[in-house]
Amino acid sequence: MASALEIKDLHVSVEGKEILKGVTLTVKAGEVHSIMGPNGSGKSTLALALMGHPKYEITGGEVLFKGQNILELEPDERARLGLFLAFQYPLEIQGVPLGRFLWAAKKALLGQSEATNGKPDKRADAKALGEFRKELKAKLSLLKLDESFGQRYLNVGFSGGEKKRAEIVQMHILKPQIVIMDETDSGLDIDSVKIVAEAINQLRGPEFGALVITHYQRILNFLQPDFVHVMADGRIVRSGDYRLAQELEAKGYDWILKGVS
Repeated sequence: MASALEIKDLHVSVEGKEILKGVTLTVKAGEVHSIMGPNGSGKSTLALALMGHPKYEITGGEVLFKGQNILELEPDERARLGLFLAFQYPLEIQGVPLGRFLWAAKKALLGQSEATNGKPDKRADAKALGEFRKELKAKLSLLKLDESFGQRYLNVGFSGGEKKRAEIVQMHILKPQIVIMDETDSGLDIDSVKIVAEAINQLRGPEFGALVITHYQRILNFLQPDFVHVMADGRIVRSGDYRLAQELEAKGYDWILKGVS
């Protein structure tokens, strides 16, 4: 059965101020959802709270995934379950090459190679590493990044667009079941938006679901999400299909916000 991320009446506060005021949403594998909304509506708070950022205090509700309330889990445990967050502002990590980072992350997700007589199976490790290097080269090419990026320190010296595309490379390598994308398209030119969207579309299928947070319709033109939601004042105030995004592009948010008490 396809996995689903079920957000139920989620309330989140930051430094004593309530930001999310009862968010309820279900994202199933096989579906792409988009959340839009004005600045300060709580979109990024939702993304970071779902992955367990310590700054965000959960004051009510639950979030279920694979039968567990993930709010009780550490961020790495949520990742092991199959969740992935693409950051709005990817961090730079000195001394850790992208390829080494991804190899370690993939081994952590899938488990170490089988041991033989209590010792690591070096032959199996070498074979798996060779296959990983081929896969990394292919995914870097897909995102129009030179293969040298695999040896460069994670996001160090990358342009804004290269950082965002490297996040999608990670997504392809780690193969999460539900991805949360926090304004991945912000700061991208139209060519990079198209490259990122096409790479996401390659992942789409019955075992892949996405929650795409964005301000702009342009990435949605390529993704064509199944559902579009509008967030305002910490709540989802309207939902629809892709046509809702087109309506927001034409009319803005005022017509919706007037009806929000």
